[in-house]
Amino acid sequence: MSELNPTRSKISHPKGLYTLFATEMWERFSYYGMRALLVLYLTAELLEGGFGLDRKAALEIYAIFTGLVYLTPILGGWVADRFLGKRKTVYIGGLVMAVGQFLLAASAFMAGSLDPASRMFMFNFGLGMLILGNGFFKPNISTIVGDFYDNNDPRKDSAFNIFYMGINLGAILGPFIAGGLGENVQWGWGYFAAGVGLIISVMWMKTREHTLERNGLPPNAPEDKMVLDGKDWRNIVIYSIGLVLITLALVFIWGLIPHSVTDILIPVGFLGLGAALAFVIFKGTKGTEEWSRMAVIVVLAFFNIVFWAGFEQAGGTMNLFAKENTNRLLGSWEIPATWFQNVNPIAILIFAPIFSVLWLKLDKMKLNPRTPVKFALGMLFGAAAFWLMSQASNQAAGGHLVSPLWLVVVYVVLTLGELMLSPIGLSMITKLAPPKLVSVVMGLWMASFAAGNYFAGVLESILHSMNAKYDMGLELYPFISMTMLGTGIIILLLSPVLNKAMKGIH
Repeated sequence: MSELNPTRSKISHPKGLYTLFATEMWERFSYYGMRALLVLYLTAELLEGGFGLDRKAALEIYAIFTGLVYLTPILGGWVADRFLGKRKTVYIGGLVMAVGQFLLAASAFMAGSLDPASRMFMFNFGLGMLILGNGFFKPNISTIVGDFYDNNDPRKDSAFNIFYMGINLGAILGPFIAGGLGENVQWGWGYFAAGVGLIISVMWMKTREHTLERNGLPPNAPEDKMVLDGKDWRNIVIYSIGLVLITLALVFIWGLIPHSVTDILIPVGFLGLGAALAFVIFKGTKGTEEWSRMAVIVVLAFFNIVFWAGFEQAGGTMNLFAKENTNRLLGSWEIPATWFQNVNPIAILIFAPIFSVLWLKLDKMKLNPRTPVKFALGMLFGAAAFWLMSQASNQAAGGHLVSPLWLVVVYVVLTLGELMLSPIGLSMITKLAPPKLVSVVMGLWMASFAAGNYFAGVLESILHSMNAKYDMGLELYPFISMTMLGTGIIILLLSPVLNKAMKGIH
């Protein structure tokens, strides 16, 4: 990176950081706006412009979508590193996702003129575009932020904190604006607003591209090149059209496969990806110290699935709970169910700085918990959140509407668990992974999020099947609470072994 003013660089951040901040904010506005609407739109009656799906079918779609959005970044990162560079890949991802959001909007606007099968195909086509586009956009904009700073630059952690603020600001605005429009005006306007957010994201980055200096340019770009030229944009358009056509073909072929076969293909696909990542890691890990640290990553990645299978109930069953079982009236005005999705990002903005200070204070006192203990605490907070959710669900039995404060408190407690676990996990990967395999091991970590998101959507259905077959009486929220509690206890018991296996890394 070229430094035009070395003195200033020590006390401030480059303008490019704020370009990326706003670009990411508008993309997250789009994603979290549509995510807040997804299950509600699918379960809304046909007369209300929805699809009239039952909970099981809607949550299965949610499971597949939220699972795959954590897998495709592996592809997007590879394409950027090998062929296009990060900047072009971000543009492609943004444009492709915009098309996806407008397809979702069209599926809603055309509810009265299209038959249900054609609408569902259009909807699935849009989701496919979002899955692939997210894979191109998400990993590469984050790594451009890192490219501005050397690893030892004291501003680097601060830069990612600023960038993370953009993510959460978008996560707040999306459900407020897109969610509110979709739920209270028309579903299509919610998705249309999400699509407009992506157009703003791409246009903002384009108009401010010069502030990115040379970061994220295609491989072997000339030394005097600062912005993408006409040839680059032709490639962007061609790749974007290519991804649209590939997605169209995949959705068409997937629709021809019997449901009984797709139920098998999905878990097989997860296992296949896991096997491929395991092979690359096996070939690249050398020496007892690297293997010891890798074992810690694998163990905690497995437990990470448990946490996210619970956490991602937020956009699924807890979203439906807000819609169906919560008293949302304030006087004569009804709070949109989608707005409860804002509690988590607001809580992150409040508590993340507190946690950052807390860890530093504890470290000075030599009381900072080791990574496995923080994981265990995250699980215990999650267990507490779902115990509270179980109480709320019991109060709602028989059609009673419960106070909205139940959901607010549950989301806040769950966010405390997230802050104990999620940022700590990302930091752990950069510390414990073999230097040559950091990106691949990060892919493994993302795969654990994908599996957790998938199980979040299908867990209710799995428990219902087990109850019908074995008369086990398992209920979703108590089951998650007990599973998280048990997992937290297991991690605490294993923590001395895991600490030793980390070989001196805190």
